[in-house]
Amino acid sequence: MKVFVTRKIPEEGLKILEKECDEVQVFPHDRIPKKKEIIEGIKGKDGLLCLLTDPIDKEVISSGDRLKAISIYAAGYDNVDVKEATRRGIIVSNTPDVLTDATAELAWALLFAVARRVVEGDRFTRSGKFRGWSPLLMLGKRISGSTLGIIGAGRIGTAFALKSKGLNMKVLYYNRSKNEVLEKELGARKVSLEDLLKQSDFISIHLPLTPETHHLIGEKELSMVKKGAVIINTARGAIIDEKALAKALKEKRIFGAGLDVYENEPEVNEELKKLDNVVLLPHIGSATFETRVKMAILAAENLVASLKGKKPKYCVNPEVFDKLRG
Repeated sequence: MKVFVTRKIPEEGLKILEKECDEVQVFPHDRIPKKKEIIEGIKGKDGLLCLLTDPIDKEVISSGDRLKAISIYAAGYDNVDVKEATRRGIIVSNTPDVLTDATAELAWALLFAVARRVVEGDRFTRSGKFRGWSPLLMLGKRISGSTLGIIGAGRIGTAFALKSKGLNMKVLYYNRSKNEVLEKELGARKVSLEDLLKQSDFISIHLPLTPETHHLIGEKELSMVKKGAVIINTARGAIIDEKALAKALKEKRIFGAGLDVYENEPEVNEELKKLDNVVLLPHIGSATFETRVKMAILAAENLVASLKGKKPKYCVNPEVFDKLRG
């Protein structure tokens, strides 16, 4: 078995590949590889371990003359043309679950940072502007007792909502299906997107990026948002229309926003960069030592299992495996 890894991942994952595979080629540079470099890397390889930053489209997949499996070092898989992989009988796997708590925690970090103007206050203090306590200095938003809106109540959305315990928050959620856990544990209520936007003081997005969710939050939706609300996005950048968000923030129609993901990563909307009422992070939702190691191990185990003809723990297109097994 020969595999190509598009970026150096934690050693724990690489050791699994090196033990199980005949050849492990790791992209040598500390940067996102270009498409042509990925195409060159997978020539003669049976497996590909890629990152969410790698565009594994039809052109890339079709260039893999021996490719049997693609393992994604991420929970999301919108960077991979799963339909094309499925058509070619290539097993695609990902790493959900292990990053659930880390991402949910970061969403809360953003929520607190925006609500209490933490980053803005840090800049203010470091610049020497702090002249002592003042009754009107850096006034923010109260979190306890407010209404929390969850857009997407899957693994991460559920974990995020459950962490609101102790804050006495009213929880609303927008999801295709009913979430029994949230309703039982928090008394949460399933509502329409419009109702959630109109009623929530804090809105956190936890949806996958699909054609249906692309720009789900645009100018129309932002006009519905409760005045003074806060929007957090740790899911995928293109779920929000960044131009419309920048306009809403600039006009102070919403209090603030916290973003860990962007429409055209690694590019960040220039208007957003100019605003004090938005906190911008470099896509670090899963960035804890423990989580990244677990992701590396799981991604490696998924790839090895797939190449050995076994069903990986997390298979994005199980119909391929079922077909291969007859």
